[in-house]
Formats: sequence, structure tokens, C-alpha cells
Amino acid sequence: MIRHIVFFTARDPADVGRIVDGLSILCAIPHARLLEVVENGRKDQIANEVDVVVYGEFDDEAALAAYKAHPLYDEAIRRVRPLRDLRFAADYEAPAG
Repeated sequence: MIRHIVFFTARDPADVGRIVDGLSILCAIPHARLLEVVENGRKDQIANEVDVVVYGEFDDEAALAAYKAHPLYDEAIRRVRPLRDLRFAADYEAPAG
């Protein structure tokens, strides 16, 4: 299983809700086992710069690639790119078990 995690910061803190809304259309893409789009709860005592988190689980690299090739993925980018500052992404193979 591939875990896909993306962190976003907003250019303007007032746009965090719009970023969440724009990314939430990703949940309609059928290739993920699980996909969550949430505002950061800011519970870390060291750093809380991240505003929005996208967390997804995919059966394999082909499912992740199909997710990224879906038209809604491009639409989410179109909606969110003007509102975001930073974007950090990580994909990794989850340990079996």
C-alpha cells in the first residue's frame, strides 16, 4: 500500500477554508482506499506552520498514478494553486502487517 501525504500552507490565512474546499473534490476520485482533506489541528508543541493536510492510501503505484491522472486532480490544482504558498508531498510504501 502507498501512503500519500501532502501539506499546504496558505498565502493568506483567510483562505485556509477555500483551500480545504478546493482540495475536497479529490475525495470524489475513485482510486484511493482512503482520502482525507483536513485543516491542521495545530497540536504540535514545536511547529504548526502547515495549514492543510491531504492524506491518502492507495493499493499500489498504479492506483496513485490513476488518481493523479484524473481530471478532478487537475481541477483541484487549478482551484488551490493561487491560494497556497508552500506544498510538501511524501509518498511511501507502508510496511506490511
